[in-house]
Amino acid sequence: MLAAAVLTLLLAAAPVDQPSLPALPQSAEIQLKVQRDGSLSVAEAVSVPGGVTMDRRVALRVAAPHHRDRVYGVRDVVLEGSGTASVDKDAFTIHLTSGTSIVRYTVDGAVDGDRVTWELAGGWSTDLKFLRASFAAPKIPTAVDCLAGPADSDFQCGAAQIDHAGLTRFSQQNLLAGQRMTATVELPAGTVPANARLVPSKTLAGAFVVTAPVGWAWAGFGALLLAAAAFVLFARRRDAGTPEPPKAELVSPSGEFASPEGVLPGHVGVLLHGRAGPADLAATVLDLAVRNYLWVSDGSRLTRRNPPDEHLTSFERAVFEAVLPEDSVTLAELRRDHVDIAPGQLHADAVRRGWLAPRPARLRRAGIRVVFYGVFLTVLLALTAGYAQLGVILALAGAAAAVVSAALPARRRAGLDVARRLRGVAAELAAVKAEDLGKPQRELVFSRGLPYALALGELGPWVAAFDGLKHPPTVYWHDGDITPDQAGSFAINLAGAFAAARRGRLRSLVSGKQG
Repeated sequence: MLAAAVLTLLLAAAPVDQPSLPALPQSAEIQLKVQRDGSLSVAEAVSVPGGVTMDRRVALRVAAPHHRDRVYGVRDVVLEGSGTASVDKDAFTIHLTSGTSIVRYTVDGAVDGDRVTWELAGGWSTDLKFLRASFAAPKIPTAVDCLAGPADSDFQCGAAQIDHAGLTRFSQQNLLAGQRMTATVELPAGTVPANARLVPSKTLAGAFVVTAPVGWAWAGFGALLLAAAAFVLFARRRDAGTPEPPKAELVSPSGEFASPEGVLPGHVGVLLHGRAGPADLAATVLDLAVRNYLWVSDGSRLTRRNPPDEHLTSFERAVFEAVLPEDSVTLAELRRDHVDIAPGQLHADAVRRGWLAPRPARLRRAGIRVVFYGVFLTVLLALTAGYAQLGVILALAGAAAAVVSAALPARRRAGLDVARRLRGVAAELAAVKAEDLGKPQRELVFSRGLPYALALGELGPWVAAFDGLKHPPTVYWHDGDITPDQAGSFAINLAGAFAAARRGRLRSLVSGKQG
């Protein structure tokens, strides 16, 4: 037994010998040897009868499970005899004429794990009367298998065995033209390195096979997704933090109502809630009246008092023009005409002041574009080069960017600071003691603070504080002698008008789509 093992190792270490010459016409003798680097050396001796040519075409790309193809490489081709042998991208081709010829070549990609597989015969243009082959390796094989016949059959070869010297031998009689003979030899683990090359098949399903580049792309996408989630979580926690608001000073040293950082009443909803509502629009109109751009009469009519000037922001100018396209309007007409102002200019003004970041909106638009690019790339790769999952990953990255844009808070650090100070203003509005203000200040402070009280939801306490005075302040922007409580009622009615206008506008849009 020991002598046999030593003999086998000596045979395996030697180069491929001269194969035995075939004894019969239209037959072949083949010697195979797997080298220590995993390459497979092959020598084929083929006998061709006189007046006959024999052609063989070996496909170097064959179907494998799971929508993959197995790719072989053939190199160092040498032909001894009459004929030609060549290799191109997809096939190894042999053309032999009369006589006995020997073809030597080296195969790369035959070792899959611990199994060595090669097609001993297949693609011949004529029948093979007899084929015999031997296989040598650095170690004695543990198992062998051999199939012969049509490509889709599972017929076993005539003989496939490991002989007493440890050499593996195969034989088969009467292979028809085009039929194959495929040998598989299993070696002890780690005998030679695996070099099988599997690539996605050239099919639609193969285009979506996970390959190394696709796997790395998925890993990168996962890491990016985790980083984005962590960033969003951090930003939302920072935005949701509710530190104690600072104490606000409602009256400046000059005796006027003071808003933090020049915040307008219309900014309140955007800074505190992320969106502007009817109360913010009503507070803007009320602020225009307080600043003498509008006049209020009969408890429900708004009239132009002064034209818009450079002191108004673009948002305030848009509100002025939308609410009063003519000289005057009533609250009933505002409800009926469904007056509403898109918050785009208000948002742009907050961005310009550094309170809101334009990033989420830009990120959303960019993400949507990337989704379409990813879909296009998926289709393109699926129909051409494969690796279509790269397009899927790109589309998912765009979708993730759009989701992140929706999840990211719009407020910048400066916006958070202003929002915190606005909460301090709200607390002061709710707890104000009007009697602590000097009589000359009360009229201006009450009216200037009224739009902010409406926007901040502290209208009731603000109005009650001034209406309870023995001599309530005059409401200078309204005709007649009205009390602070009546001014507060007008503010509520104004907000109700805009809320009703918005509901009416939405109903009109819905009915228009249904129509």
